[in-house]
Amino acid sequence: MKEILFINPIFKSMVWGGNRLRTEFGYDIPDDHTGECWAISAHPNGDCTIKNGTYEGKSLSWLWENRRELFGNRNEDRFPLLVKIIDAKADLSIQVHPDDDYAFKNANGSLGKTECWYILDCKDDAQIVIGHNARNKDELKQMIEQKRWNELIRILPIKKGDFFQITPGTVHAIKGGTMLLETQQSSDITYRLYDYDRLDNGKPRQIHIKESIDVIKCPHEDEPVGGYIIKNEMCEIRELISCRFYTVKKINLWGKQELIQDKDFMNASVISGEGEIDGIKISKGDHFIIPFGYGNFILEGDMEIVISYI
Repeated sequence: MKEILFINPIFKSMVWGGNRLRTEFGYDIPDDHTGECWAISAHPNGDCTIKNGTYEGKSLSWLWENRRELFGNRNEDRFPLLVKIIDAKADLSIQVHPDDDYAFKNANGSLGKTECWYILDCKDDAQIVIGHNARNKDELKQMIEQKRWNELIRILPIKKGDFFQITPGTVHAIKGGTMLLETQQSSDITYRLYDYDRLDNGKPRQIHIKESIDVIKCPHEDEPVGGYIIKNEMCEIRELISCRFYTVKKINLWGKQELIQDKDFMNASVISGEGEIDGIKISKGDHFIIPFGYGNFILEGDMEIVISYI
């Protein structure tokens, strides 16, 4: 029988990060400004290792290169997805990501960055930046040149359980007091449009005005999210998004349920509660990949899991 691949996360200190990855997820984080947990990643800037079994200690990129059959013998040149937990104690910069074409030409062959956010927790009256109010590129340039940020930036209220799709060219920013699970293309390309004139180690962080204007879509359009819901007395499965880069679903479990892994591979993150998968104990903060050909599996417990696949 094929093994489930449990993953050792990697942590990133950020000027806007906090300590909730330790206090709420129990992770051994590097400091009290830890902003990101790269939970399932084979990206060169954060290449996770396998925690258990035959491949213990091997990196996910090594598995992708040398054991491609675990991933349905997919033909991408790199493991295509990246799953993060983000703890924003302070506001992130106002930013935008490029698509595959722009990133390939302008960022050393990188993938572009389509991503989506599931809000794990947020403060009361929390907000998020998604989109802008410029009608066209000329107005966008003018508003940026004149630093009319309050007019330009579109701010939305959020609550726990909300979900957003952030396509390339979408102006966006997570604001302080928010934790979320992010599923994205395996890319680390971000163009900062505005950073509140903050200093990091005494210096302003790099801003990318030209690149941002190049890639921002005008006018902004929200991406539709949501899909089917399957529910029985033990389990609810809710499709959050299905696009060409990934499908993301949320499983709410309060009993015992048999499911099937019939994809090339399936990423899974336990975001609350605890239980078992095929008799293996799992709990909040565990991340794993169910490999190709695994077939049926049994979940049991009281927990919430977010899964993603291509």
